[in-house]
Amino acid sequence: MADSSHGHTPAAWTGVIIAFIGFCVAGAFMVMGDPVGFWAGMALLAVAAVVGGAMSAAGLGKPKPQSLPAVSPEAVSPEAVAAEA
Repeated sequence: MADSSHGHTPAAWTGVIIAFIGFCVAGAFMVMGDPVGFWAGMALLAVAAVVGGAMSAAGLGKPKPQSLPAVSPEAVSPEAVAAEA
């Protein structure tokens, strides 16, 4: 899993850090009984999604995999392999 580069991008780190701060703010204000502060923390969660998505769209996220050309089933059949050998 370490070599899959899952989440090891600036977009992922930034989104997760903002979301973590949002959860902490929302949790603290929920315990204090302040609904305005709670919803401010929830708004930070939405900001995290927008910022992470924008950074990913700007090229700071995980690169899209390159699509491989389509191979016909006849090209990989045992007869085709035997004919090439």
